[in-house]
Amino acid sequence: MVERETEAKSSGSGVTNPYHRTEHCDKIHAYRCDKEVGVIGIDISKEHLITSRGRVRRYENKKEGYEEILKMKPCTIVLEPTGVYAIKPSQYFKERGVRVLQVSPNVLSREKEFRGKKTDFYDAEKLENMVDKAKEYDYNPLKEMTTLYLFLKDIETKYKNRLKRALFLVSDNDKVSKDRLEKLAKGDFTQEELYQLEYTPLVLEEIKMLAKNLLETQERLKEVRRMIEGQVPQDHVLLTIPGVGRLAAGIIIGIVGDVKRFPKPESFVAYCGLDPVVERSGRAVISRGISKRGNKYLRSLFYFLAVRSYSRNPTLLKFYETHKDRLKGRKLYVALARKLARVVWSVWYNNRPYEPK
Repeated sequence: MVERETEAKSSGSGVTNPYHRTEHCDKIHAYRCDKEVGVIGIDISKEHLITSRGRVRRYENKKEGYEEILKMKPCTIVLEPTGVYAIKPSQYFKERGVRVLQVSPNVLSREKEFRGKKTDFYDAEKLENMVDKAKEYDYNPLKEMTTLYLFLKDIETKYKNRLKRALFLVSDNDKVSKDRLEKLAKGDFTQEELYQLEYTPLVLEEIKMLAKNLLETQERLKEVRRMIEGQVPQDHVLLTIPGVGRLAAGIIIGIVGDVKRFPKPESFVAYCGLDPVVERSGRAVISRGISKRGNKYLRSLFYFLAVRSYSRNPTLLKFYETHKDRLKGRKLYVALARKLARVVWSVWYNNRPYEPK
């Protein structure tokens, strides 16, 4: 549904503000009210789409609003990828033959020149003029499956921790094996050595529920894992790296998307939160570990892969042998994870199979 009571006023500087329609509207909006336009910039929020052209420039973020925008017959739409709110309209326009481009939020913030008060209408106009700095919208199915997989992994961890807590309250064994989990889910406590305390019956009900939910979550994880592995091409260049399997490759692709947005390995390492924090004061150089400002899932994945498979990767093994006397314990494995992130970037960015160095 279109909100027709609000329109936009355009000034010579390009700053626009909502206003109520006046008798001068036709003259003011002549250049933005064509029935057929070439490029439209759209500022997206959860509720609305704000367009850079059209007599009515505020539309609801749903099908009726999309159809109204398509009536202007745009050939190209430029928008900012504002998370989940931009996916549906982007895909909708693309499937109806409209070219959809996306401008990185970082690029957009550098290009904005605020004159007066910032408005969504101004942002839409700015997006319209950034066609040359935008990239083609491409839906990544691995992104949806990866976010679902990581969501379920978080739930699995919470269920496990809660179940261990409950088991500790009524027994001396909080280990959760597959066989024990199945028995607990059925309410079979015959082989359990339980403390008969006042709260024991209530905790046993909690254990039964948690065990059942944990088993269901693990089954869902297996299904999503198969889906992710099925989306990774057999000849994908990441699979040439020793220790990187189809699931790991799928998660990396799903989270990162387009590796070309990282022109240097340092930027990719920083995105993973594995970049070192160094403080300098005079001649003193103090290392403060890693920043942890990037994607926590990638950071955990690279750390896990480094610990598990460094001995199978010639590059990581050489790094390990070189630095094992200087770095100890977790610091060494964090350094290995950072090295692996650089290897992944190099192989993927250059689209060349892994070669030991």
